[in-house]
Amino acid sequence: MRLGLRLPQRVGTDLRHDVTDVARAAEQAGFDSVWAWERLLFPVAPRNTLTPGEPWPSAYRQAADPLAVLTAAAVVTERVSLGTSVMIAGLHPPLQLAKSMATIDQISGGRFVAGLGTGWSVDEFDAVGADVTRRGRLLDETLDVLRAAWGPDPVRYRGPRTVVDDAYVLPKPAAPIPVLLGGDVDPAATGGPRARVLERIARRADGWLPIPPAPGAAGAERLRTAWDAIRQAAAAAGRDPSRMRMVVVANVAFSEHPAGPGRRAFEGTRAQVLDDVAAAAGVGADELIIDLNLQDWWRSTAQMLDAALELRELAAAAGI
Repeated sequence: MRLGLRLPQRVGTDLRHDVTDVARAAEQAGFDSVWAWERLLFPVAPRNTLTPGEPWPSAYRQAADPLAVLTAAAVVTERVSLGTSVMIAGLHPPLQLAKSMATIDQISGGRFVAGLGTGWSVDEFDAVGADVTRRGRLLDETLDVLRAAWGPDPVRYRGPRTVVDDAYVLPKPAAPIPVLLGGDVDPAATGGPRARVLERIARRADGWLPIPPAPGAAGAERLRTAWDAIRQAAAAAGRDPSRMRMVVVANVAFSEHPAGPGRRAFEGTRAQVLDDVAAAAGVGADELIIDLNLQDWWRSTAQMLDAALELRELAAAAGI
């Protein structure tokens, strides 16, 4: 299983030096990819939250612009893939997003990976004048525009937000850009958002960016069931599921004492976290992103990097 590392973007990051230092160190240490995520703002009194009843995590206060972060990483690396996990499609004009991603792909020599999601924050959508209730349709239009803009010129496209009539849209990507989609998938759902997420991934994406719903074997089994359903739906749509990949997002939170029965995936001692990494590999994850941005225990980027390197070494020693 490939291993990726989320680059530092949070409050306390020295953006002038830390991003490039960590990108170089990740490549030298043998990581296969580096990633950046998106959080547009941090409302003082949020209108909604990702997890009902819980406040926004304090780490959401800053997420430096993901495309700027990945551009910086691109110019100091040669091998690692550079991905977004995830960007919120509805917050961006689709054609502008297509051009920015193609530009980074050219700068990096064809290493960019576009990870997209629908988003959930009412405050963020309001801030850019977008309708959060249309976020699924906004993502669909973005996927259409990416395909058109990255295809042959002249580009022709007409959609709700984007109209291009016989225009050259350059630069083109240096290589085909994989498009991965995040989102919660429930194979048992016969309708509703989770069913639509499954169908969108199966029909339109090159892979899935899941966050495990639970730790250990239980969470891994749910991942396996969902991934099997996605690939079956892809095959039913006439696509080759063997060309799709699952990239698991691991929000790692180390602790000195074992986490109890209510622990989340990738939370607890080194042994507990490593068990979750092995479980993800065991159900067919092609890649796993180690993310330490969301945890409050570290006080410097160097400390974060040391923890990520330690986990990579533990995984290698365990043959994962």
